[in-house]
Amino acid sequence: MASAARPPEPEESVGTGRPGRRGAQGLSAPPGDSLAVGTLRGAAAPARSVVASPRPGKGKAGREAARRRLQLPPASQAEGRAAGAAGAAGAEEEEEEEQAAEAAEAEEPPLSVPQEEEEEAQPLPPVCVSPMRGMWRDEKVVLYCDQVLQGCKAEDADEAMSKYLSEKLKLRDRWLGVWKTNPELFFVKYEEASIPFVAILVEVTCKPRQSSSSCFKVSVSLAEPFSSNIANIPRGLVNEILEELEHSVPLLEVYPVEGQDSDIHDIALALEVVRFFYDFLWRDWDDEESCENYTALIEERINLWCDIQDGTIPGPIAQRFKKTLEKYKKKRVELIEYQSNITEDPSAAEAVECWKKYYEIVMLCGLLKMWEDLRLRVHGPFFPRILRRRKGKRDFGKTITHIVAKVMTTDMVKDLSSDTLLQQHDDLDLALDSCYSGDTVVIFPGEYQAVNLALLTDDIIIKGVGKREEIMITSEPSHDSFVVSKADNVKLMHLSLIQQGTVDGIVVVESGHMTLENCILKCEGTGVCVLTGAALTITDSEITGAQGAGVELYPGSIAVLERNEIHHCNNLRTSDNSKSTLGGVNMKVLPAPKLKMTNNHIYNNNGYGVSILQPTEQFFIVAEEALNKGAASGDKKEDSMLSRVMQNLNLEMNNNKIEANLKGDIRIITS
Repeated sequence: MASAARPPEPEESVGTGRPGRRGAQGLSAPPGDSLAVGTLRGAAAPARSVVASPRPGKGKAGREAARRRLQLPPASQAEGRAAGAAGAAGAEEEEEEEQAAEAAEAEEPPLSVPQEEEEEAQPLPPVCVSPMRGMWRDEKVVLYCDQVLQGCKAEDADEAMSKYLSEKLKLRDRWLGVWKTNPELFFVKYEEASIPFVAILVEVTCKPRQSSSSCFKVSVSLAEPFSSNIANIPRGLVNEILEELEHSVPLLEVYPVEGQDSDIHDIALALEVVRFFYDFLWRDWDDEESCENYTALIEERINLWCDIQDGTIPGPIAQRFKKTLEKYKKKRVELIEYQSNITEDPSAAEAVECWKKYYEIVMLCGLLKMWEDLRLRVHGPFFPRILRRRKGKRDFGKTITHIVAKVMTTDMVKDLSSDTLLQQHDDLDLALDSCYSGDTVVIFPGEYQAVNLALLTDDIIIKGVGKREEIMITSEPSHDSFVVSKADNVKLMHLSLIQQGTVDGIVVVESGHMTLENCILKCEGTGVCVLTGAALTITDSEITGAQGAGVELYPGSIAVLERNEIHHCNNLRTSDNSKSTLGGVNMKVLPAPKLKMTNNHIYNNNGYGVSILQPTEQFFIVAEEALNKGAASGDKKEDSMLSRVMQNLNLEMNNNKIEANLKGDIRIITS
């Protein structure tokens, strides 16, 4: 069965090498903080707790006493060192635990505890900060493609990473590091949110080069002073666990600490390079498929990661990708474990289950491959295409005004002409489904949802009557898109669009022309996206809260923005927010979009007020360096150079107020 489906072999066992199998590796937390929570393995516990049997070992008496004492810490011990940890018990629970502890002490006489085993773990020293956090995407590409992988094929990537890491490890064979591992080694009961990993200060002794960098093992021993992120962890228990592991742990679970020489910083960087490769750049299918240019694929994945980090890909979409990747890894591990538990020829049921798991992995693999393709990332799963035919005009040539309200009254139609054809709907979706080109949908105050807003193919007007704040249209969280237009001319007027859960832009103009007039757009993903060849006019509207840019203009698009407010966009908090550039309006050029901006107020965005993304430094007459040079020599020269760029871009800006944006007002950025 295994050979027919070509799933991974059971020998690739969990926890030994590829992404998602190294326990708590790659997790980061303030290394100086210590927790004092959880039920330690083998600790005395109330009857409701699940407890593992204590194992015999050195210093057993001392360990048992420590475990009884530290099953749950006193409030004074935990104070100030259990930040973020779940576990403060109520008064009733504390009383029960005290009674249980007293009962345990009554059963056994007090034990003599050696002084060294009573000590509380000290806070961990800080680990080396990875220089990778400050690298631009082109620096990452050079590091991986030119220096580490050096044009190798996918099947040789493991060997290339091993060679790179082995050379760095030769610099020092002994050093101090923080070992971060799965809490299951130490706890029988804990909350993942409170204890993501257990970290111990260890002295590392590197072994000679091994077969794969992802499987490297190192010898470790407890370092002095005894330090951990768990304040009440018994030293004896840590020694016992290390003895069970024969003092050998995965190298990628160890993080060098600060305060050592420069060689250790080089080792720390090498470890981070390898971790990042297996966590994000490597895929399990890479060495199973032929790839003509593997480094080009790695470059695409680096670009994808950078797009997620700097907010180019909106937060909800980034989360969806990460969840899909984690699901793929989890399902692959499940298949390996399932196959390894089949000791004889598989039964019919086992064979079917094996195939089901395998094909689920194949489907997830295909989705991840689409996400990795830059072209599909722009117009693929992030921007679903409309699959709906245009209705056109009605056969009898008349147009209908659709009233959306629970009950239609005479006041609602008093301003309409006597020959107006009316239809009343209590559901916005039904109204939109009934529309033909030329129809008008009139919405009265209330809160509505309509999945058909993502399927606008006919020329219609959708307008609210009353205050725009009182006509609220919210997205359906289970759908990818909110408002998507492919019609020649669609108008949305006097409405509030509130995005909830959808991952696409709040409004996407795929083709044709859309007008937004006097609307409020409260974004959650990207703001308004105008794709290649499409046109948009926004007047007297407000755009806020986008996790990317408020308005995204793709190459060859057209936009007119007049009297709008665009603020508090690019509010995605990335780990490297200093590199984030998107803000109010973002233009992607080649061919250049056309933009006319008049009397807009663009403010308090986390990136630039207006950013212009060009593919190469040579595309414009004036490069970014020239702009910087002009700024240094005087505002007049800078204004002159910006004017030349704007003219080259068909960018017309008049009487706009661009202020208080985190990165600046307007910027040309080379991708």
